[in-house]
Amino acid sequence: MTIPLAFNLNYRLDHVAVVTIDVPGDKMNTLKAQFASELQAVIREARSHRQLAGIILISGKRDSFIAGADINMIAGCQTAQQAQALSEQGQRVMQELADLPFPVVAAINGACLGGGLELALACDKRICTTHEKTRLGLPEVQLGLLPGSGGTQRLPQLIGPSRALDMILTGRALRPHQALRIGLVDDVVAESILLESAVKMVLQGVLKRQPWPLSERLLNTPLGRQFLFSLAGKKAQAKAQGNYPAIERILTVVKTGLEQKNRSGYIAEARAFGELVMTPESGSLRHIFFAISEMKREQSHDENTRSSDKLGVLGGGLMGGGIASVAATKAGLPVRIKDINTKGINHALKYSWDLLGRKVKRRHITPAQRNQQMALISGGTDYRGFGGLDLVIEAVFEDLTLKQQMVSDIENNCDEQTIFASNTSSLSIGAIAAHAMRPQQVIGLHFFSPVDKMPLVEIIPHAETAQQTITRSVALARKMGKTPIVVADSAGFYVNRILAPYINEALQCVLEGEAIDRVDKALVKFGFPVGPFQLLDEVGIDVGSKILPIMAEAFGERFAVPSVFERVLADGRKGKKSKRGFYLYPAGGGRKRKIDKQIYKLLQVTPGARQTPQQIAERCLMMMLNEAARALDEGVIKSPRDGDIGAILGIGFPPFLGGPFRYMEQYGIARIVNILTSLSQQHGARFTPCQRLQGMYSDDEKFYKIDSQDNTHSSSAG
Repeated sequence: MTIPLAFNLNYRLDHVAVVTIDVPGDKMNTLKAQFASELQAVIREARSHRQLAGIILISGKRDSFIAGADINMIAGCQTAQQAQALSEQGQRVMQELADLPFPVVAAINGACLGGGLELALACDKRICTTHEKTRLGLPEVQLGLLPGSGGTQRLPQLIGPSRALDMILTGRALRPHQALRIGLVDDVVAESILLESAVKMVLQGVLKRQPWPLSERLLNTPLGRQFLFSLAGKKAQAKAQGNYPAIERILTVVKTGLEQKNRSGYIAEARAFGELVMTPESGSLRHIFFAISEMKREQSHDENTRSSDKLGVLGGGLMGGGIASVAATKAGLPVRIKDINTKGINHALKYSWDLLGRKVKRRHITPAQRNQQMALISGGTDYRGFGGLDLVIEAVFEDLTLKQQMVSDIENNCDEQTIFASNTSSLSIGAIAAHAMRPQQVIGLHFFSPVDKMPLVEIIPHAETAQQTITRSVALARKMGKTPIVVADSAGFYVNRILAPYINEALQCVLEGEAIDRVDKALVKFGFPVGPFQLLDEVGIDVGSKILPIMAEAFGERFAVPSVFERVLADGRKGKKSKRGFYLYPAGGGRKRKIDKQIYKLLQVTPGARQTPQQIAERCLMMMLNEAARALDEGVIKSPRDGDIGAILGIGFPPFLGGPFRYMEQYGIARIVNILTSLSQQHGARFTPCQRLQGMYSDDEKFYKIDSQDNTHSSSAG
């Protein structure tokens, strides 16, 4: 039996060879270790053709060139030396391609990422299409790694050290015209003429490359490099807070290649790659990558289920406008908005117009494309246009009676098959559906603010929600580009359930005399994207004030908000939207915020430094971890995997720790229980380790069954 090949070589009459990359059985091309021999065989065959004018590498997939290397290759590496050998193998193959004596052109359509871009960098020229999915980047840093097949060496030589560091350190993917502007590709063409344009490029021969701009040349001098690497390191670590070892290794490896200009850079790259694969940070980042991929595969089994073709949104405020915008611009769905007045409709339309306007300004879309997407959104102050909708999402005030009225209105004005979804962040979905004629079609669809940026959606069925309603809601969230997790109809659901005690403990630290900005900095240093008080200001203190009492009523004393919190609200402090919260925000939208010292008078405290940053972070974190374990035990989430995904995508739990459950397992359940016990003795019963953790400690249980260092195959259900 002949095994299908991923690299297929064909000769044209004009003596141009076309190598079509098409991994059998996969939707997207990814590089696997076994493909090295295939590509080497193609290179040997091409070398033997005496009249060959050159080679074109092109994909046989519809919308991807090569989406990267198969991360599963790393799962089999037990030592740094094994991972280093993988890198060295990739380097050898890329070098063989680069050493060919005739022009080699990469014809790129769709995703060209990671190892795919490293393959393209080994070619003499690159040409890409204007396809909406065409992206070029080296995202390895997002997995705690660096490019291991020559990318850290070839990219700086191609586009200059400053631009290369920006791409490698951020993992940012470029659109076609961005790539053209910096010299990453040599031309951008329509998809229909990609192959013929690449053929012309081959037949023209390898033209002399345009020199770097003067700024890049100045940065490749001894003094320029010293300035560049100092600045790049400070900028990267300001965000990473020293929690991502890949950043320092990237800087070192790129610098080695630029200064020594021999094989030293490649040797340093392979060694660094091998060592980074073995770090716990990379293991945790790959854990969450596999967890999300596994969830997507499970959810894709229901892809044939109709999600929604027409969507309705009730409320034109920040959330309603955001939901409508994402549905139209990401999912391409027609959306009908209803609000009580035209001001709300106009607000929602302006939300989308402004977002699309920024895309036009950056040349990500054309004005015509903006107009086409805007045409999908319409609105009114009544229910005209709601008759044929498949699903309606309410985003009105957090008032149970109002939301119940919305259910009734939709049942009376829409089809019998229409699903009603509530975007509530605090109210019971079962209570919202209490008087519904068709409760089986009522569900929670909890988006996070801002909707266009936050990737998570909580799907909340109540006791009578039909499975088809759940499936269609999950499909809709995926169509909108979101990652959905299904959670139980319990106060705070999952994300707010674990966030509330974390924020409460931060407030408790302040009431004990810690400065607000000091608490925020401690949690940012630990790895959260923003501190708890900045987060409250961003979300809205008034919004938080509605959620926390519901949680306290449901779960008791550990969720009780200190009474002084009411003084903050009574003083008109809603957060960033009112320019006053725990911080002051300058008029005109300036980014710099500063502590309003008047707030300490409201809280009746004198700010100081009574605990170390590590002690502050530990207190807040332990409250979150303990609550996550409770939520699993109560069945609020289905598995530790869902809990890890929800925490990282919903509240920015440090990705390099892999999520609350991965972190507890890696850190040690016994250590977590001992810390909680110690904190409960110091600060009160709210830190008492929950029964789930105590039981796991006693029985030496684990959340995950880990078969390899970074690939989680299964997790124990709650």
